[in-house]
Amino acid sequence: MSQPPSAALLGRLAVHLKMISPEQLAAATHEQAAGDPPRRLGDILVEKGFIDQKQLAKLVQAQEQVIAKQRSKAAGSAPAAAPAPVVAPAPGASELDRILREGIAKGASDVHFHSGVGVQVRVSGRLVAMGGPTLDAAAVERVILAALPGREAKVLAEHGDLDFCHEVAGAGRFRGNVYRQHRGLDAVFRFIPAEPPSLEQLGLPPSLARFTSYHQGLVLVTGPSGCGKSSTLAALVNLINEERSEHILTIEDPVEYVHRSKRCLVNQRSVHRHTESFARALRAALREDPDVIVIGELRDLETISLALTAAETGHLVLATLHTDNAIRTINRVIGSYPSDAQGQIRTMLSESLRAVVSQLLIPRADGNGRIAAIETLIVNKAVGNLIRENKTFQIQSILQTGAAQGMALLDASIRQHVQSGAIAREEALRHCAEPKNLSA
Repeated sequence: MSQPPSAALLGRLAVHLKMISPEQLAAATHEQAAGDPPRRLGDILVEKGFIDQKQLAKLVQAQEQVIAKQRSKAAGSAPAAAPAPVVAPAPGASELDRILREGIAKGASDVHFHSGVGVQVRVSGRLVAMGGPTLDAAAVERVILAALPGREAKVLAEHGDLDFCHEVAGAGRFRGNVYRQHRGLDAVFRFIPAEPPSLEQLGLPPSLARFTSYHQGLVLVTGPSGCGKSSTLAALVNLINEERSEHILTIEDPVEYVHRSKRCLVNQRSVHRHTESFARALRAALREDPDVIVIGELRDLETISLALTAAETGHLVLATLHTDNAIRTINRVIGSYPSDAQGQIRTMLSESLRAVVSQLLIPRADGNGRIAAIETLIVNKAVGNLIRENKTFQIQSILQTGAAQGMALLDASIRQHVQSGAIAREEALRHCAEPKNLSA
């Protein structure tokens, strides 16, 4: 049973006022949906210890004010025809939302639908069965296609795969990827909380906040798929949004975290929905007076070239790249260009690159989630010279000795987690580049 609009509003207000987290709201709404007869959301929040009675009273008052304002606005508008009928969501769409809510309640970062298999969820980096019946190809197709707008369904039919975002009211957003394989239609949904995270919530060092103070240049967040790059980028963007009065323009495929304009004016564009490509959006961005440009992913040479140009022409550019350490990131950017252009690009990069943050998520020793290991490269004069002179292999020694400047090797971060007991040594050995670094 779907919750009434007032209950959905109460939940959104609780998250907006930071009384509860999106995950806590998902758990409460899941319990509410399972109840027979249905119970009030506020009572469940109090019962589960997420809020107290005083906070509930404040929420109810805020809810009443919003509803009164909505009614006043409606009453003051011009007379209208008969009210539009309430259209119930497609059965498949509500079924998808129910499964996604259940995944959130179990602490899943990803929910997998595979034809001929039960729903799987990724919890603390490991894929496990969520429980429930096996879904045949027809069932998966019904659930997924019911949630796709007509345009997305057409793209899927034409190309066989699709990236999109799906919103679950009161719970958050999901980045979805749907693709056809020999058994039928499969889909993976990555959970995106309703509010951008903070560095503290992500377990990242507060020193990363310094990268939001630049007013020009390129900052790259890198790492393998599923390592939390998008979340780190969102945390940095949120800091800028809270501390500066500027224009932030994001270009993503699709838009993941939704940033409300706070001190900054924030505009977010989704590739294929609001613009044809990253490159086209970046070319247009230079005429849209942004101070900060956020690029979801540097996918090709044209996008990399335009990002460097934007960084050179007075913009702060934040972007992600699928590389696993700082040196490989620099080499990847330079290697994207033809050999006869690489000398010029080394010079451009040495002057425009400000920092590279490479991260990895490693399972905790206690089995309670994962923890981020971070490699941080700050491009000072010495690093810039090595980039220009094609001696990037020597950057390793600067990373090893640059702790006073805020630099760190990935292996050094892993070693600190082992020493603190957060990561088991056996797990650390699977992820570090040089096992000897663990005992350094």
